[in-house]
Amino acid sequence: MDMLAGKRAGCATVGLLRGREPAFFDPAPPGVLVESMEDLWQAARECAGVTRRGLFVAGGIGLLTAALPGEEDRGTRLRTAPSASWQEENVMDLEDIPSLCSHEHWGSVASFGMEPEGFRADVVPGATPIRRTGLLDVLLDPYLAGFMTASGSDLHSAVSGLGVTELQSAHGADLEQVWTRLREPLRVHETTGAFQAIRRGIRRLHGADIAHPQQVRAADERIASAYGEVFAHYKGAMKRANLRNVIRPVHPEFYWRDTETPSAREESALIRTVVRIDPLMNMWQTGSARREKLAQAVEIDPGDARSWRAFLRAIFERAAAKGAVGIKQLAAYTRSLEYGLHPDASVRFRGDLTDAEVHAFQDWVVHECCKLADDLGWPHQIHVGTHNLPQSNPLPLGQLAARYRRMPLVWLHCWPYHVEAGWLAWQHPNVYLDGCWLAVLNPAFLEQALTAWLGLVPMHKILCGHDATSVEMAVGAVEAVRRILGRALAGRVSEGAVTEGAARKLAWDILYRNAARLYGCLAEAG
Repeated sequence: MDMLAGKRAGCATVGLLRGREPAFFDPAPPGVLVESMEDLWQAARECAGVTRRGLFVAGGIGLLTAALPGEEDRGTRLRTAPSASWQEENVMDLEDIPSLCSHEHWGSVASFGMEPEGFRADVVPGATPIRRTGLLDVLLDPYLAGFMTASGSDLHSAVSGLGVTELQSAHGADLEQVWTRLREPLRVHETTGAFQAIRRGIRRLHGADIAHPQQVRAADERIASAYGEVFAHYKGAMKRANLRNVIRPVHPEFYWRDTETPSAREESALIRTVVRIDPLMNMWQTGSARREKLAQAVEIDPGDARSWRAFLRAIFERAAAKGAVGIKQLAAYTRSLEYGLHPDASVRFRGDLTDAEVHAFQDWVVHECCKLADDLGWPHQIHVGTHNLPQSNPLPLGQLAARYRRMPLVWLHCWPYHVEAGWLAWQHPNVYLDGCWLAVLNPAFLEQALTAWLGLVPMHKILCGHDATSVEMAVGAVEAVRRILGRALAGRVSEGAVTEGAARKLAWDILYRNAARLYGCLAEAG
């Protein structure tokens, strides 16, 4: 998801986690941060290297199946999860299978700052925080803060009279006062997917549970310490949660910034990029400062079909030379996904365009970008569903799939059009599905999508990234992804549809291998 586009479109989506965790404002914190068998397992594994099998057996639970042969099957098991409401079912344990971060926005939080083009992390290679990063930066990210604002919360009133210039920067005594004022707005979002993903990620990475107010300050201080060395923090968090190969959309201008700074080199060791083409779709205005600035960098001023083709080709060549692995668009926030073909002579490329002329110009740009991506074999990520309904229905995109056969098309999110998206993946060899962001919006949406896809779509076409604004959100989201996928696959095993070993291979495909193949990082990820 792109947060600025969603804000401009006035969109809001709220996710609901099934079940019940401890109340957001419990009167007293727990003695230790162990609220379930999952927490007990995590604490034991991190502190003493105890395996889940050993812990369960030692505790007398012992409901584990024997591992099947083969390297990938080692440790395969179905477990009966503890008796905490939504956990009362068989779930295949997938924690040891890596999850490839196929679509992420890490750094899209207030402390990293903004550029005229958008979030600074999407414009400046190796962007690091421009001020202290604290709990409110991670928690009140563009997603959750946007959902809360859309539901009527006046978040900025929380800092009224405190002398705090920016809500997310509050810390120390100011944070405690802000937290008190945010009690009710946060409480009503307690069960949403966004809040739970952030909460769980903070708990796992920083050892503090923000469901208990007494631990809020500790969470803030630990987050601030971790973000002092942001890329070391990312690397450690990825190892801890078994995450691999971050793919992040960036603006075209990113590739003309300095990529040889120490922080840029650190970032490039962890993160690969895809080029956002939606900014190019809006460079038709006579006085487009952004087009003029980019044209100066590219040394081509696009004003007609010929110069626009040269302009786009130069951008793609530069991006490829800087390590880009695909393209991404999110035009579905503001228009339909039907891209018609228009002869060059019928398109106006600059000026005071009518709505129809803007639409035709955007269609033309998308097709030219698709031609270039098709030549390169680059995946094309397209935002589908979630907002601007029904214009974000993916069915018209079948025309692109049929026309550009060497370009893999990756539908992102897809809810509530997961059936339509699945049908397209079933019908077209170059269409793939990425359930990223669904666990953050509402884990039930991911359950719905997997139910529809597992029975129809070939398994090499399903991916599941996280679409997170921070590594904390990604770590919390992947917990939900592994749990939901593990439950879905365990159901197939129980039904006799697949063996446990086959189900585990499918989990490897969905969590890791499919994305690794698609974005060309299978060998480097290992």
